[in-house]
Parts: sequence; C-alpha cells; structure tokens
Amino acid sequence: MNSPLPPAEELALIDRELAQLDARRLYLLARRDWLLRLLQQSGAAAVRWGPAASGSPAAPAWSAGPAKEASAPGAQNVLLTLGAVLLAVAALAFTLVSWGSMGIAGRSAVLAVVTAAALAAPAVLLRRGLRSTAESVAAVGLLLTVLDAYALYAVGMPDADGTGYAAGAAAVLAAVWAGYGSALRTLRIPLPAAVVAAQLPLPLAAVAWQAGPLGVGWALLVTAALDAALALRVRAAALPAALLGSAALLVGAAQSWSAGSAAQALAPAALLLAGAALGVAAAWREPRVWGAALVGGVAAVVAVAGVARPELAPGWAVVAHLLVGLPLLAAVRVPALPEAVRRGAVGAGAVVGALGALASGAAVAPVLVARLRVLEEVWAATTPAADAYGPGASAAVGLLLTAGAARWLSRVSARPEPGVLAVVLGWAGLFAAPVLLGFPVAAVFALQLAVTGAAGFLALRSPGRGAGIAAAACALAGAVNVSLGALDGRAATFAVWGLLGAGCAAGAAYGPAVRLVRSGAAVCAVGYGTGLLVAAAAVTDLAVVWWALPVLAVPALVAALGPRLGAVRLPAEIAAAVSGVLALALSAGRPGTLALVLALSGVVCAGAAVRPERRVLGWAAGALFVAATWVRLAEAGVTAPEAYTLPVTVPALAVGFLRRRRDARASSWAAYGPGLAATLLPSLLAAWADADWVRPLVLGVAALAVTLAGARWRLQAPLLLGGAVLAAVAVHELAPYVVQVAGALPRWVLPALAGVLLLAVGATYEKRLRDARRLRAVIGRLR
Repeated sequence: MNSPLPPAEELALIDRELAQLDARRLYLLARRDWLLRLLQQSGAAAVRWGPAASGSPAAPAWSAGPAKEASAPGAQNVLLTLGAVLLAVAALAFTLVSWGSMGIAGRSAVLAVVTAAALAAPAVLLRRGLRSTAESVAAVGLLLTVLDAYALYAVGMPDADGTGYAAGAAAVLAAVWAGYGSALRTLRIPLPAAVVAAQLPLPLAAVAWQAGPLGVGWALLVTAALDAALALRVRAAALPAALLGSAALLVGAAQSWSAGSAAQALAPAALLLAGAALGVAAAWREPRVWGAALVGGVAAVVAVAGVARPELAPGWAVVAHLLVGLPLLAAVRVPALPEAVRRGAVGAGAVVGALGALASGAAVAPVLVARLRVLEEVWAATTPAADAYGPGASAAVGLLLTAGAARWLSRVSARPEPGVLAVVLGWAGLFAAPVLLGFPVAAVFALQLAVTGAAGFLALRSPGRGAGIAAAACALAGAVNVSLGALDGRAATFAVWGLLGAGCAAGAAYGPAVRLVRSGAAVCAVGYGTGLLVAAAAVTDLAVVWWALPVLAVPALVAALGPRLGAVRLPAEIAAAVSGVLALALSAGRPGTLALVLALSGVVCAGAAVRPERRVLGWAAGALFVAATWVRLAEAGVTAPEAYTLPVTVPALAVGFLRRRRDARASSWAAYGPGLAATLLPSLLAAWADADWVRPLVLGVAALAVTLAGARWRLQAPLLLGGAVLAAVAVHELAPYVVQVAGALPRWVLPALAGVLLLAVGATYEKRLRDARRLRAVIGRLR
C-alpha cells in the first residue's frame, strides 16, 4: 500500500478518524437510549433490534397492539379440548342420568346417531384440513362407544356377570378402535386407545373365571407377550408390555416364595420361566431393552431355586439361589450371544450375587459383633456357644460362593471392583466360618489368626491396588476382632496378642510393601507389645501404679532401635510416645511411683537425644527430669523450693555465661533460659499459694532485676521470663484489692469502664499497632 503521506503523519490521521468514529458511535448509542425511553413513556410498542441475515441492522418491527401471550394454535387446542370435555360430560350425564326418561327405541336411536356422527365427522374434517378438530371429535366418538357398551349391558344383559362382560366389551372396543385408527391413520388417538383397551380382556376374564393368582399372572403375561409383539410396529405398546410383564413376574415370585412344598412351587416356576423367556426374547430382538434380559434372568433364578426353597432352611435357600444365579456371570465369555442378552444375563448374576451376599452378611454380622461382650468382664471365659449365632455354615458358604464368583469375574473382565468384593467377602466368610461351624475355641482362634495373617500378607503383596487396600482393612478388622475375643481367657490373650504382634513386626520389616501399610503394621506391633506388657503386669497381681514400669520397656526398646527401624521409625516412635503417656497415666495414683516413671521417661528421651536427628528430645528429657524432681519434692512436703532450685540456677547461669563468651551467636534461651526457669517458675507457683508477703516481695524484686538485666544487655530470655514473672506477682498481689473494689462499685461502672476503654483503644488503634510493631522488632533484635 503506497501513500503520499509519510508514515508518521498517516498514522496520526488514522488515529484522529478513529477517535471521531468512536465519538459518533457514543452519540448514536446515547440518542438510541433516549428514543427508547421516550417510546416507552408514550406507550408505544417495544422495538426489537438485531442483526439481519446479511449482517446489516434489521429494521424495527412495530406491532399494532399489545404483545400476544398465547399463540393461535395454542388457543385453538385449548378450545377444542374444552369442547371435547364438555361433550363427554354431556354424554355421560345423558347416559347415566337421563337414560330412563326415554324408551328403548329412542335411547338406541339417539346413541346410534350420535356415535355414528361422532365417528364419521373426523373423516370429513381431515379432508378439509382441520386435524385438531378431527382429533377432538374422534375422542368424543371413542367415549361414546364406551357408553354404547355400557348401555347395551344395562338394557340388554342386566343379569350377565359384570367382569366377564367388561372383558368381552374391552376386546370388542379394542378391535373397533384399532380398525378405526387403521382407517384414519392421520388420527393419533384411536390406536393408542386400542392398545390401552387391549390390556383388559385377558386379566378381566381370568378374574371373572376365578382362575386364582396364577391364572391372573398367566393372563398378564400373555397380554404382555402380545404387547411385545405389537411393539415391533407400534411403539406405544412397549410400556404396557413392560408393566404387565413385571406384574406377572411379581405374582409368580410371590406364589413361589409362599409355596409350602416343591410340588406347589412348580406352577409358579413355570410362570416365571415363561416370563424369563419373554424377557430374553425381547432383548434378543431389540438390543436397547437389555433390562428385559436382566429381569428375565432374575426370574429364572427365582423359578429354579424356588422349587428347592420349601425343602431347605432359610440360609441354605440363599445358597441355592446363588448356585443357580452365579453361573449367569459366565455369559460374559459367550460372544455368540447378542450384546443385550449377554449384558442382561451378567447383570442378573450380579444382582443375585449382591442380594445373596447381603443376606449372608446379615447372618455373619452377629458373629463379629458378639465379641464386644467380652469387654464387660475380661478373662471370664464367657464365649457363647456356636448355636447362639443361628445360621450355621450356610452364611459362610454363601459369602465364599459370592467371593469366588467375584474373583473369577475380576480376572475375566480385568476390572478392580470385583476383586475388592472378592477380598472382603472371602475374608468375612473364612473369618466367621470356624465360629459358625462350632469349632473349639482354640481352633477358632487358630483359623481366624490364619485368615487375618493371609489378609495382611495380601495387603503387603498388593501395593497401591484396590484389593490390597481392602485386604489391609480386613486384616485390621480381623486383628481387632480376634484380639477382643482373646480377652476372654488369659492364655488366649498372650498367645493371640503375641502372634499378632510378631506378625505386625514382620509386616513392618517387609521392605517391598507400601510405606503406609508398613507404618500401620509398625504401630500395631508397638500397640500389641504394650498390651502384652500390661497383661503380664496384671497377671502378677501388682498394683496398677506399678504396671507403668514394664510399659516403659516399649519406648525404651523403640528408642534403642532408632535408625534400624528405617522407614517406619517415625510412626513407631509416635506409638511408643503414646505408650509412654499410658505409663504416666498408670502411675499417676501414687506420687513416688509417678516421680520414678517421670525420671525413667526422661532417661529414655535423653538416650534418644544422643542421636543428632533427635536432639529435640533433650528438651523433653529435661522437662521430665524437672517434673520428676518436683513431684518428689511435693511428696516430701517441701515449702521452700528455692533451697533446691538456687543451687541449680547459679551454676546453670555460670555455664550459660561461659557458653555465650565462647559462642556469641548462642541464643539467650539456650544459655540462660533453663537456669532462670529452674528458680523463677517454682518460686512463682509457691508465691501464688503463699498468703505471706515476704516471698512475693523477694520474688518480685528478683524478677525486676532479671528484667532490667535483660533490657540492659538486650537478652530476650531474661527480659521475657523476668517480665512475665513480675507481672504474675503483681497480679497476685493486686487481685484481692481489685476484687474488693469491684464488689464496692455499682454494677454499671464496669460496663462503662469497658466502653470507655474500647473507645480509647479504637481512637488510638493505628498508633498502638505501630508501637506494637516497633516492640516486636526490638524484641526480635534481642539475642
């Protein structure tokens, strides 16, 4: 593009023109908004603006009057529907109320003429293009045919059976409506109405002939089969087919479950098998209705297993259904079957397996929960008899069958969900089987320990998988349950807990396992070790306070192993710390024993603090030693703690001073904090419990001196410790006077003072924040 202007001048020209265009656009938009507001105020119609098909602005569309809230076809349909309803009401009133005022000839003539006119009028209306009117008149005509049937029954056959006549009338009306709809295919009402009427003849006939529940079920099933065949050409018949078929299967299932013998269950089984065949045939013909094959598969299972159900106990009846239903899962390996049939069969097998697993699990649950009774009285040998659990081996067999099927399905389909179910169901069945079978107590514990160990081994060998996580959860649940059961006897407690603790320790040492699983095993190992020591102490008839001494062996052992624990070191040490807290809680009943346990705990922490990565435990060791000392002094009735603390404080401060001289970067907390706290804190506790004035005065003077020393040499520990103690002593000394003054003041004074304080703080908030930041910076610069 060539231009006579220089580029800079041309660019400036373009910018000016663009600015003018923007200004013009803003003016036009403002003008447009003003015109719209003017039109709205004057009551004119709204203007619609929008891009035309070519991209140019479309011209405004003005309407001659108010906007229409209903379309013309909508108004037409409302009027036609209302007219049809009124005609139907009039026809009903004429037939049911005014019928008796006319003779037989008059009645017949009126109904015949009106019905014929109503059925013939739609043909004329369709030729004139009035389809909606034709639909309305046709609906009235169909209703008139129903009234004709009623009139015929009331006049010509009043003594006939009403149900049987209704069945015949429904069949005739269905045929007439179907022919009428076929003749006038443009109408949409007659054929669906014929389908609805066709659902009634066979069920009503079965009721009229007193065929019983099975007869009604067969009538429903045959009608559903006819609907299914009709649904290939008329889609409206699909829904009645599904509803009537389901009703027939429900009738068959109810009769099968209520049968008192195998012979009585044969007839319902035949009905169920016929329904199953119909469902499979529907899915075979139409792939979209695979649910029909699923329902049919379940019906077939109920039919076959229902014959054996009356001769079996409830638990074994569940097993019978599983034996019949689970093989349906094999359809997944039969590619010759259509996809819909194969999918429905597998779904039916899954439904039967899920219901069977739920029923068996409900029977096994009491076995797992019953052991909670042991907590009522430990070592009382009150294990209930095997027959107290009810279902026997059938529940375990049901769970194991379902687990095997789920395992096979997981291998075939390569999906993780069946594998997880297989692990959970298999563990539940194997864990509960020894109790349900009535094995001796020793055999029950041995087998349950084996099942728990197998679940734990699977969790170790399946890292990060769903089955491995499920196995870990099952192992934990089994360990907790069998541990509770072992509390019923002393020998069982030591044997079971010892084996579980050894197994957990082995799992924690298994390197290829997931770290999370190993950590959990380590925590469980420490917990079982602690439990064994507590049980051993309980056997010796020692006082409870002395149980703490053997419990301390667990933290000592974990601290001694240290780095040898590898990746599970931290969780093991946390569990050992919990054991140490338990030891302190056990020894809390006697001060002397508590002091001893505190001191031994300090020794354990000090030994662990030798390693560089655990130096922080040195502070815990010091705190435990100090606590042990003060517990011992409190037991001795010491009232002057300074006599014991000052001999420690003076050399501690001297050592801190020498350390600061050698290492100027050493913190004042590390150098002077322990020494100052050794005297100030015990003296402060004694001063708060002392009613005399000498100790608070001396302590306050000492705290003031420490505070001034910290401010003089800019040391954080003396400044803060001394200041805190000085403030606490001041509060202690002023508290009685404050209480006395507060009691003498009127009640409104304190709220008023609080309000004034809030106002003052709010008025100087920003300045106080600035001062606080400065104070924090000053303290932060201290060493």
